[in-house]
Amino acid sequence: MPLWRDVSFAVPWGSALLVRGANGTGKTTLLRIVAGLTHADAGVLCWRGAPCAPFAPPLRDDLLFVGHAPALSDELTAAENLAALASLGGDDASAAAVRSALDLLDIGRAAGVLARALSAGQRRRVLLARLALSARRLWVLDEPTTSLDDGAVAWFEATLAAHLARGGVAVVATHLPLRMDAARRMELVL
Repeated sequence: MPLWRDVSFAVPWGSALLVRGANGTGKTTLLRIVAGLTHADAGVLCWRGAPCAPFAPPLRDDLLFVGHAPALSDELTAAENLAALASLGGDDASAAAVRSALDLLDIGRAAGVLARALSAGQRRRVLLARLALSARRLWVLDEPTTSLDDGAVAWFEATLAAHLARGGVAVVATHLPLRMDAARRMELVL
């Protein structure tokens, strides 16, 4: 049985699509399709006006994906995790850039702490620090504000707004309200 049918959308440069819905409605599946990590049973994913297969280099080269699960190695420190993730994504993974990104999220004081000792909110901050290091045009973010306090949510909202103002695109699954300029916001409820 399909999760949904006849879902169609286009997200213009400088805009974000917020995907909302109850648990189990297919938000994460939709984001994984948009990110080129899986394929739909039917339909076409286009990027930059051209059809795009899963894992296609044009999409992959422009993509920053942050999933819902905290993809951190418990055996690495916060800084080592961020450096590894940034390096895998082709972003600046220098010690100075990593420390600066962690400081932006007020997690720099835990840079040397093993990920297994971090709280859920601290782990989420380490993942979101990737946004400060990335120049990718397409951000696909699954529940990015989960476990964050008000200060970190405000940082995320400002960072997302700056990304959109630079002409970036974002597809964000969220249960929580995000403050955004209405002109840059579209919503899809599944």
